[in-house]
Amino acid sequence: MDIKKLILERIKDKGWVKSAEIIKKTGFSREYVGRFLRQLQEEGIIVMVGKANQARYVAANSRAVNKAKQLILSKRLTLQNKNLKEDLVLEQLKRETGIWLGLPGNTSAILDYGFTEMLNNAIEHSQSKKITVQISHGPGQIVFEVVDQGIGIYKNIMRRHKLDNQEQAIEELMKGKQTTMPRAHSGEGIFFCSKVADILLIQGRDKSLEFNNIIGDIFVKTRHSRTPGTRVVFRLSPKTKKSLDSVFRKYSDGAFTFSKTQVKVKMFSGKSDYLSRSQARRLVSGLDKFKTIILDFSQVPAIGQAFADEVFRVFQKRNPEIAIQPINMNEAARFMVNRARTVR
Repeated sequence: MDIKKLILERIKDKGWVKSAEIIKKTGFSREYVGRFLRQLQEEGIIVMVGKANQARYVAANSRAVNKAKQLILSKRLTLQNKNLKEDLVLEQLKRETGIWLGLPGNTSAILDYGFTEMLNNAIEHSQSKKITVQISHGPGQIVFEVVDQGIGIYKNIMRRHKLDNQEQAIEELMKGKQTTMPRAHSGEGIFFCSKVADILLIQGRDKSLEFNNIIGDIFVKTRHSRTPGTRVVFRLSPKTKKSLDSVFRKYSDGAFTFSKTQVKVKMFSGKSDYLSRSQARRLVSGLDKFKTIILDFSQVPAIGQAFADEVFRVFQKRNPEIAIQPINMNEAARFMVNRARTVR
């Protein structure tokens, strides 16, 4: 009996088939029938929609997936972090779900990039033996999670860069080009993912960092989790107008190198004021890697003379080739910046 032919005939007749139907029709075991279903998935002919007893197999096209009744677009995998390859996991998810079918090219590219970057971070940085990934396509959004049980992203950055606390680790992470493995990584992944996602959430055991591009803000919160490791959540509208190309170009020079960064000044003070040179030095630490620095002064009520002098005279004098572009300043901040720039 040609099992593959039977599967495809059932799908042609009613649009979908369950493995239980083929088992009942042929009398073969679940394992034996499953072998042919997997082969058809690997050949890109069919797609599994749903999970467990609700799983249905449909033709690998968006129209067939959308017609499948009680459509469930989700998948969860627990992976052993040994010789694990993020691109192969991505291929498996594309074979076993209908999540990518029918997505616009820009959305699909962002999803591919975000997923492989975040999973690669967990594989190579977390020191976790197991990594769990989950992806789902619900009303109006696609969400994937990458969860490890390793050292924790903020503690890892803290240790590698010899920082005093996790808040400083978060500050360094937000600048871009920050990595605990400089020989193998450029440190660009999280930075660019934070720009292309609608929401990117990075949770450690004690701290949570959220890039919310829907409202254009960043949040740092304290949390008390009993679970070690790092949890990354990436949310994206399937109808997003963003593209990887436009985001890369925005923060790149003519040679397409990561040369521009944008930093929210309000994140670099635990107080309501921005007065001291030490605060300014924390702000510009590591930014000498860039050719253009955009400093966002939104929600900053005022800055002090010493703060402005350290950034716009001292740091600028040491790095004359860097263009510093302050944006969203009120009149008080603009006065201090202009004053610092005129001092010789």
